[in-house]
Amino acid sequence: MTADTDPNKPPIFFVMGPTASGKTDLAMALCNNMPADIISVDSTLVYRQMDIGTAKPTADELEGFPHRLVNICDPSEPYSAANFCADAEREIDDIVSNGRIPILVGGTMMYFKALLDGLADMPESDPATRKAIAAEAEAHGWPALHDQLKKIDPEYASQLHPNHSQRISRALEVYRISGTTMTEFRARQVSDKGCERRSLSDRFHVISLALLPDDRSVLHQRIEQRFLAMLEQGFIEEVRALYGRGDLHLDLPSMRAVGYRQVWQFLDGQYDYQTMIDKSLAATRQLAKRQLTWLRDWPDLHRFPVDQDMKQSTLQKKVELILNFLPIKSI
Repeated sequence: MTADTDPNKPPIFFVMGPTASGKTDLAMALCNNMPADIISVDSTLVYRQMDIGTAKPTADELEGFPHRLVNICDPSEPYSAANFCADAEREIDDIVSNGRIPILVGGTMMYFKALLDGLADMPESDPATRKAIAAEAEAHGWPALHDQLKKIDPEYASQLHPNHSQRISRALEVYRISGTTMTEFRARQVSDKGCERRSLSDRFHVISLALLPDDRSVLHQRIEQRFLAMLEQGFIEEVRALYGRGDLHLDLPSMRAVGYRQVWQFLDGQYDYQTMIDKSLAATRQLAKRQLTWLRDWPDLHRFPVDQDMKQSTLQKKVELILNFLPIKSI
């Protein structure tokens, strides 16, 4: 692989991939080889008290490799793509102003896309429309509303779980208010001159990296091993503490996170321990599938395999290849 950089723009890395692919390990290895700082691109790592089930870096890892945009919200607070873009741009500018390279790492592909292309103006929320959608969901269930969305906007619906109430609700609300789908609004992010801000690639040379499995079974094995390790580390106790707070519920974005919803429902008596494990693994595999769908047509993507065991020697080989994408002065 050869360098592909614009010397007139400071470099910035995107480290992407499906869940459990080893993104964090790669980002930390890169930091050992270049003057760089990490920004988390994860809609669950923003939350405090959610450590085990989010695979949050350990306290030692965060001390050695500080991750910006981790532990910045309480689980009761919503956090949107717009919030992320504002926060990430601030952190990127700070890192670059200090002569260092931003490494954005995570699996929330919508955040990466919004940051890369900008946010198109969308209609503000309408309480009456949202209330009507919630009433329909109460009567028929969110999968039925997901089916509605598939007829209106099949591309966007394919990226959502049938029970992802917040995003299904917002997509239907936007369409009912404006007559425009979320997919159409996303297209405008690239083409409209009326975007809220310039594209990230207007100011930086964006180097997009992705860890992608050659064999999906390897990724599924990594997902299972990690989830079982989470249970041994006390994941159920972590969710039990959140469950017992009294101010949290399954309609919050934080509690809809993969694993947290299933353990919450287990604690609520909705199904037994083994069913909780099976549902958690199935939901995580579905999340990985959606992340891979995002990456299928990602522009200018440098692809690296997901390894069964992320050994230090294997990591270092990836790092050495990645360093070729940087101008000498940046290393």
